[in-house]
Amino acid sequence: MTATRERTLPSVVEVCRTRAGVELKEFFRQRESVVFTLMFPVILLLVFGAVLDYDLGHGVKFTQYFMAGVIAAGILGASLQNMAISIAAERSDGTLKSLAGTPMPRSAFFVGKIVQVLVVTLALIAILLVIGVLFYDVDLPSGTGWLTFAWVTTLGSAACTLLGVAVSSLCRNGRSASATVTPVALFLQFISGVFFLFSDVPAWLQTVAALFPLKWMAQGLRSVFLPDVLAAEEPAGSWELGRVALVLGLWCVVGLALCVRTFRWQDRGTD
Repeated sequence: MTATRERTLPSVVEVCRTRAGVELKEFFRQRESVVFTLMFPVILLLVFGAVLDYDLGHGVKFTQYFMAGVIAAGILGASLQNMAISIAAERSDGTLKSLAGTPMPRSAFFVGKIVQVLVVTLALIAILLVIGVLFYDVDLPSGTGWLTFAWVTTLGSAACTLLGVAVSSLCRNGRSASATVTPVALFLQFISGVFFLFSDVPAWLQTVAALFPLKWMAQGLRSVFLPDVLAAEEPAGSWELGRVALVLGLWCVVGLALCVRTFRWQDRGTD
């Protein structure tokens, strides 16, 4: 006589935790992703910090200004670029279709991606801040500056992650994803005050940049790394933190709506 035991299915929380672990392992096992997502912003900071170490006035060096931009660019890479390219590749090689056919709640897939972006973003920010302090004497935020830093990076990362998931559906396949997404990301970085002073960007390009979250994320981060006297150099003559929160929040809503409407578990034309 054999006893039968009922097998209980794991809870949704356990499944999400397991999926998050899988996503992190897969990310850190892919050298190209690690180098591009984590090391590229570090290389930018080291190169631009060494070459463009000049005074902006009021005792502020360009590296202090660039710290805000390179963190914003790093968040864009860890969220929008990373999500768009990796999800497109997983859709193209059939991984998403296989996952959709398992008992795993589909929400666990997205939770895993969000956790991956969160961990990578925190690691990237920590590395950039350490290098900035050790090599270029970058002043860290103080007091309520850390609170502003937290909500700007959180809203910016959320908006870019949702957009990355949505943009992945625009890529024809995994092979074309990088070629589709990377040029757009670089263009936004050039016009959003990442590599140059935003005040030096032509007015019409400033208008284009203002349509996307990267410009507002960089502006919000500048408010915590730069003295208030430099707020006069911004287009509106202030940091506009209220508008930063509003625009990034709206992009979160838009990104979520686009995800719901466009996300696919398999490539177009496949059954």
